[in-house]
Amino acid sequence: MPLPVFELPDLSTSFTPMSFEFSPAAEGEAAEVLAAGPAAIYQRLLRDQESEAVFLVARRVLGAFLPGGTAPDPARESVVDTETLVARVAAARTEIAAVLDPLASLAPDVRALVLSQRAPVSLVAGCWLDCVSQPRTQPSVIANHLFQHHFRVMGEGTIQRSLHHRRRRALELANVHLPETAAGDFLDRAAARPLAMLHGAFHLALSRLPTSFFPELVGTHYAFHALGFDDRLTGPASLLTEPDLRAVLDEYLELTRRGADGPAERHRLAAAVDLVIRLEREQAGLLADLAAFRTGLSLDARVAEIIARHAPFAGRQHRDVRVAGKPLTDTFDDPNFDLAAFVTEFRASRQLKPMKDGSCRFLNTIRFGGRMFAIFDAAEADILTRWVAAVQAGDRPEVVIPVNRVGDDRAAAWLAAIAGPVPDDVVFAETPAMDDRELLYRLVNIEAFPNTLAVARRRALSGFADGEVLFEHGAAGRYTDASFFEYSADALRARVESIYWEKLLNPYRPLTEIPDREAVVFHQLTMALGNIIESAWSHRLANVGRYHRASDGIMFAIYADEVGRGEVAKNHVTLIHRVMSSMGIQLPHVRDAAFKEQETLPDSHYYFAVHQVCMALFPDTFYPEILGYNLGIEMYGLGEIRMHEIEKLRAHGFDTIYEEAHLSIDNVSTGHSRQSIDALISYLDHVERTRGVAAVREDWRRIWRGYASFAFFTEHQLIGDLNAAEAREEAEVLI
Repeated sequence: MPLPVFELPDLSTSFTPMSFEFSPAAEGEAAEVLAAGPAAIYQRLLRDQESEAVFLVARRVLGAFLPGGTAPDPARESVVDTETLVARVAAARTEIAAVLDPLASLAPDVRALVLSQRAPVSLVAGCWLDCVSQPRTQPSVIANHLFQHHFRVMGEGTIQRSLHHRRRRALELANVHLPETAAGDFLDRAAARPLAMLHGAFHLALSRLPTSFFPELVGTHYAFHALGFDDRLTGPASLLTEPDLRAVLDEYLELTRRGADGPAERHRLAAAVDLVIRLEREQAGLLADLAAFRTGLSLDARVAEIIARHAPFAGRQHRDVRVAGKPLTDTFDDPNFDLAAFVTEFRASRQLKPMKDGSCRFLNTIRFGGRMFAIFDAAEADILTRWVAAVQAGDRPEVVIPVNRVGDDRAAAWLAAIAGPVPDDVVFAETPAMDDRELLYRLVNIEAFPNTLAVARRRALSGFADGEVLFEHGAAGRYTDASFFEYSADALRARVESIYWEKLLNPYRPLTEIPDREAVVFHQLTMALGNIIESAWSHRLANVGRYHRASDGIMFAIYADEVGRGEVAKNHVTLIHRVMSSMGIQLPHVRDAAFKEQETLPDSHYYFAVHQVCMALFPDTFYPEILGYNLGIEMYGLGEIRMHEIEKLRAHGFDTIYEEAHLSIDNVSTGHSRQSIDALISYLDHVERTRGVAAVREDWRRIWRGYASFAFFTEHQLIGDLNAAEAREEAEVLI
C-alpha cells in the first residue's frame, strides 16, 4: 500500500496525539509539584522546559482548566463562527472594562498593589506561541500566521521592543518594580494571590503543550489579546490589533471546515474562548476585590501588616523594650502571639506617648540616628507616622485585622480540579528500545512522548562528545575547522574569516562536469532530512522567562528568518519541499507515523537530524552548544557548496530556490553567519560580566564542541580517515 504523502500548502488545523506517554518515575515527581501548591506549579512551569515531569504538570493543569472531551456539542456548533465569537468577546471586553476603569483612580500604593497582582499573568502573556513554530507544525499555514503575531510581539528580535518589556516599563512608570519573572522571589515581590498564580499557570501549561492543544491555543490567543485586559489596565496597547486577531481566527475556522475533525476543533476553540473570558472575569474580580480589601484596611491593620513582616527578624536587641510589661523579644517569640492584642497594647504604651517637643520615643527610634533607622522603608515609615498621630489624637477603635483571602475560593476550586484524576489520555510506560526512525518520530512529537527526553539528552551529549575528536584534528576539515583555540573576540573573527575564504569561497571553481540526474537527486536526499526540520536546534531558545540577553534576540531573529518570518512562501521548510517536488519526490510529513516507513531518505543520515532535535529539547542546558552548532550550520552553505549545488540542480531543471535562499541569507557580511558571530561574542561578554573569566573559558569550550559536533557530521572524509587510522593502530597493537 502506498504511503500517504505530504503536499503543499500544509492546511493542518490540529496535531493532537492519541495519548501522552510518561515514564512511571514522572508520576511521583509531578504529583509533588502539584501538591506543593500554586507557587510551586507556576514556578516549575516557568523555569523548567526540559523535564518529563513538567510536561505531566502541564497536562494536569490543562486537564483541570479545559473542558473534558473533544466531541462537538450540537447545540453550540451553530455559533462557532467568527462573528459570533467576536461579538461574545466584545461583550465581555465591555463588561471587564467597567470593572477595570475605576482602578485607575486608586491611591498610588493601592494601584501599585493591583498592578503587581496582574503581573504573573501580564508578564507571561503570549507564551503560548513560544513553540507554535517547530518541526511538528512547519510549514502549516495557520502556524505560520500565528508565528507572524509571535514575531511582532517579540519585538522582531529586538528585546526592548517586545510586548513583555513594554509592559514591564509601564509597570515601572507606575512605581511597580519587580524582578524577572523567572526569579525565585518574583511571586513574593508581586504579593501574588493563589488565583493569580493559577491563572498564569494555565497560560504557561499551554506553552508547554501547544501542538497537542492547538485549537485551544488559537482560541486563547484570540480571546486574550482581543479582550485587551492589560491594554486597559496599564497599557501600552498590544502590538496586535483586533483586525489582526480576527484574521487569524477567521482563517483557522475556515480551514477547519475542510476536514472531518473540523466540528470538534471548532468546539474546542470556542470552549477555550469561553475559558479565557471566564479567567479574565475572575482576574478583574480579583483585582477589584483586592483594591477594596486594601482600601478598607484601617491604619491599625496596616500597622499590623508592617509588624508581622518585621517581627520574625526582631532579635535580642529588643529584650530591654517592653510593651504591657513584657519584653518584645518574648512577645514576638511566643508561638501564640496575638497580633491584634499587641497593636492594642502598643497604642497604650509609653513608646507612643507624646513628648514635650511633639515627638515620641518610637518615632525617634525609626528616624536617622535612632536604633531602628532604615528598618522600615519610606512607605512603612509614612504609615507608622500617620498611625502615631491618630493614636495621639485619641483615635483608638477596636483593632480588627482582616485576613486577606481575596480569590481563595476560586483558587481552591481550580486546585481541586488539578488534584483530580489523571487525564485518561496519560499513559505510564518505560521508553522502549528503538531505532533512529522511531526516535526521530518521537522527538518531533515529543509532547506525546515525554518519556523519550532521557534518551534525547544522552544522544545530544554523545553527539557533542563525538565532535571533540576534531579539537585536535579539525584543521584538516574540507569545509570546517573545528580545531580548538583559546577564545577572544578577535580570535573568533579571525577563525571565521579563515574558514570562509580558505575553505568555502576561494576553492570554488565552476563545475566542468555535471553529475548525472540520479547522483544529483541522491545528494539532495542525503541533506533533505536535516532540511525538513529547518532550524530545529534553535526553536526553543527565546521562550518565556528567557528573552533578556542580546544573544537571545539575535538567535530568535535568525530562527524567524529561517521560517520566513511567518510568510509560508518564504519559509525554508516550504522551499525544501518545493525542491523535492521538482524532483518528483513526495514523502509523508516528518510528524506522521507513516514517515517511519519511507524508504527514500537514507538511514545513514538520520543521526544528523536526531542530533539537531535532541539538543533543541534542552535549550537551557545546552545553550552554549546550540550557539556553536548554529555558527557551524549557518556558515556551511556559503561559497563553493551552495554554488556547485545550484549548478547541478539547474542543469537538470530542478528547483534551486532552497540553495539560493541560503547562499544569500547566510552571508558573512550581514547575514546569519555574521549574526551568529555577534550572538557568540555578546553571550560570552555577558558571561564574563556576570560569572567571570573562568566561566568564559568553560562556556567557550562548550560552544566550540557544539561547532565541532556539526563538523563531525559534515566532514565525512576526515572522520573516515581518523577511524581508519585508529583501526590500524588497534590492529598493530594486537599484532
